[in-house]
Amino acid sequence: MDQGLNDVVESGPELLADGFGFTEGPLWHPDGHWEFVDIRKNTIHGLRPGGKTETVRENSGGSNGMTFDLRGNVIVCEGDNRRITRREANGYYTTIADQIGGKKIHRPNDVICRSDGSLYFSDLGGRLAPEDRELEYNGVHRIAPDGSVSNATSDTEFPNGLAFSPDESILYVAITRLDDTCIQEKERGEICRHQFIRAFDVAADGSLSNNRVFADMFSKEDGVPDGMKVDVEGNVYCGGSGGVWVLDPSGKHLGTIAHGETATTNVAFGGDDWKTLFFTSRNTLGSVQCKIAGLPVPAGGG
Repeated sequence: MDQGLNDVVESGPELLADGFGFTEGPLWHPDGHWEFVDIRKNTIHGLRPGGKTETVRENSGGSNGMTFDLRGNVIVCEGDNRRITRREANGYYTTIADQIGGKKIHRPNDVICRSDGSLYFSDLGGRLAPEDRELEYNGVHRIAPDGSVSNATSDTEFPNGLAFSPDESILYVAITRLDDTCIQEKERGEICRHQFIRAFDVAADGSLSNNRVFADMFSKEDGVPDGMKVDVEGNVYCGGSGGVWVLDPSGKHLGTIAHGETATTNVAFGGDDWKTLFFTSRNTLGSVQCKIAGLPVPAGGG
C-alpha cells in the first residue's frame, strides 16, 4: 500500500462478490445492506451481509449512479431512459427530470443530494448518436427543491462522478476525457492528459463559479476518473486507473488503493460508522476499511 494511504486506510481491500457484467452506482442503505447496478445486465442488485446478492429491479433503464434524497427515497440515473427517477415506497419509479428548457437530457451518469434538498447530476452525450442529442453541451444539472431543472455548468467536457466537500462549499466533478481522441490515446498506450477532477465554488443559492482543476489523474492505463466520495476531513476518493485514487483536500495524491482489477468505476461509504468504503470494479465488488468516516448520504444523515 502507498505510504500516504496509511493515514486514511485501516485494512483491505476485501473481495465481496464477482461475476457481474459492469458494476456501478453503489449505495449504502441504513438498514444494513448495499445496492449497486449492473449496467451490462440492466439490473439493480442488493448485497446483504455474508455476500448474498438479490435482484432489486430488472429492466432498470440503464441505471447508473444512485443516491438518497432528504426523505430517504432512492434517486436513480437511468441512462437508457434518459431521465432521473425517484423510487417510491410502492416500488414505482417517478420521473423527476428528463428535460431542460423543453430539450431532452442526454444520459445522466451520477447524482448527489445537497443538504437543502437539491440534486445535482452529470449528463453526457457520448453514447448518443448526434441526431439524438437535443442539448448542445455536456454538463452538470441541478434539480432545485421546488422541482425545477436547470443547467448548473456546461464547462465540464465529459462529466462523470460528483461529490461535495464537507461544508458543501465546493463541488467536485470527475472529467473522464475531452473527446474520442482520448480513447484512442489510451488504446495506443499513451498518457491521456484530459483526465482530472474539476472543482467549483457553490453559492448559497446552489449556483457554481470559479471553475478550476482540483487534481490531475493522468494515466495511460485502463480506467478513467469516475465515481467519487469525500470523507469528513475533506479527502477525496475517486475511482480511476489502477484502483481508488485518494487525494487530500489540496488535491495532493496520497496514493491509490489497488485491489487487483485494472480500474474502479465507483465508490461509496457506508457501514454503521460510515468507515467502510465499498467499490465497484466492473466485474467485481469489494470493500476497504477506512480510518476516517465518509460523509453520510443523504447530506446530514448518519
